[in-house]
Amino acid sequence: MPVHCRKKTYELLKQRLKHKTANMGEKTKAIFCWSGGKDSSYCLNRVLSENLFEVKYLLTTVNDTFKRISMHGVREELLDRQAESIGIPLLKVTVMESSNDEYEKQMDAVLLKVKAEEIYNVIFGDIFLEDLRIYRENNLARIGMTGIFPLWKMDTAIIINDFIRQEFKTVICCTNGEYLGEEWVGREINESLINELPANIDPCGENGEYHTFCYDGPLFKKKIDFTIGEKIFKPLETRATSDHTATEIMTRGFWFCDLLPLGRATPLPGKPVKV
Repeated sequence: MPVHCRKKTYELLKQRLKHKTANMGEKTKAIFCWSGGKDSSYCLNRVLSENLFEVKYLLTTVNDTFKRISMHGVREELLDRQAESIGIPLLKVTVMESSNDEYEKQMDAVLLKVKAEEIYNVIFGDIFLEDLRIYRENNLARIGMTGIFPLWKMDTAIIINDFIRQEFKTVICCTNGEYLGEEWVGREINESLINELPANIDPCGENGEYHTFCYDGPLFKKKIDFTIGEKIFKPLETRATSDHTATEIMTRGFWFCDLLPLGRATPLPGKPVKV
């Protein structure tokens, strides 16, 4: 589907769902792919406010070795507290390694159980990464499910400013070290921070420049309490081949900030890692 048509897809879907709800008195069942960050929070709040979907579950990928949200590195206990505060049951896709094969196998297993409950729609907070959307849609199509993208092609500057205006509270939990260094992790997302971002950084970090943990706002019944813990850099080696076929090993990496739950925190194996 052409990119310019994709942008209209969700608005057209909303019109059909409004008609269905008005005539049949029921909402369309769906699950929501939940990362724990700002885009997920903003998107889910929008979906619930529109009142067209019955969101039956949140769905999150968790590294079972380190008990943390994949990519973000946030402790599983904080994820559980988010779901409890939102009031929607949480499903977890647990992975042990970082391979796509394992991820897809575990994801399919969970989604097929969801499909058995006659839930066929998965909602994502993705904004403009075309390759990622195609990947998600192809994986869902294999098992007869459909992806929904309410924020697709929205202006990321508008999203982040509206996120702040609605008084969501979120902190940066991870950055790609190529773009943002140690001084950025653990910082609160607010207007001042957004104005400080370098010109090459998307306001929402949609290219993977940074990830966040959302702990308060209109979506949550209760604030999630935590404190800022250790900051750690995890290197990632990549191989680049030059024109002369020589292989150069390049070290890049990610900065993580451990967010420590206040109250009944559970000890975890190891330190924050890229999972």
